[in-house]
Amino acid sequence: MEHHDALYLSPHLDDAALSCGGQIAQSTRRGERVLIVTVMAGDPPADAANDYIASLHARWELGRDAAAQRRAEDLAACALLGADALHLDAPDCIYRLDPATGAPLYVSDADIFGDIHPAEAPLVARIAGLLAGLPAATQVYAPLTVGHHVDHLLVRAAAEQVWGDALRYYEDYPYVQQPGKLDAVLGDAADWRAIVIPLDTDALEAKCAAISAFRSQLSTFFADGADLEAQVKGYAAQVGGERTYSTDL
Repeated sequence: MEHHDALYLSPHLDDAALSCGGQIAQSTRRGERVLIVTVMAGDPPADAANDYIASLHARWELGRDAAAQRRAEDLAACALLGADALHLDAPDCIYRLDPATGAPLYVSDADIFGDIHPAEAPLVARIAGLLAGLPAATQVYAPLTVGHHVDHLLVRAAAEQVWGDALRYYEDYPYVQQPGKLDAVLGDAADWRAIVIPLDTDALEAKCAAISAFRSQLSTFFADGADLEAQVKGYAAQVGGERTYSTDL
């Protein structure tokens, strides 16, 4: 079976580039094999349609084939980072329906940054089953869940079932820029060991280029390309590059 030096679990089709693009670019430049696995990359159910989905598709300037277009963006971004890509089949939370009633589970920003819907309890085990079948890797990275997005929470919970204390966690960017969000996740900082990965100029440029490849998502976080570069490089300067965390003290 294929072996990778690092495996990055990305809830959505831009999270790994946003949070870890610099370290991934540096790793692949050294000749290391990196696999980015996007968990919520599946097509939506045929009957997933509501005003919230329509509003997001309008902002993204994407139609009903939004998932396919976003997967294409991800392949372009991964190529810029030199990483392999794997797309799993779970749909984004905005498309998921209650299996009992067929009703949408998340229909607002408050919903997607709230608690996991009780109907989704079995989804953690299903995702864990998918993750358990992934190629072996020397190190696996999962989202720390800064920002409390339900899809990030699900991926972290599933990853912990598979890899336990061997996981490393990455800061969810750009949510980590928001005051208090990181502290809310870390709780007692003494339980965590922060690992700073310094980024050189080429790595930062590759990260910005990869984020820019997700054209549909840029308006969600950035005013324009200049704002993207200013925010990404500014945060990197603030923390010394990119940060990951370990519970192995």
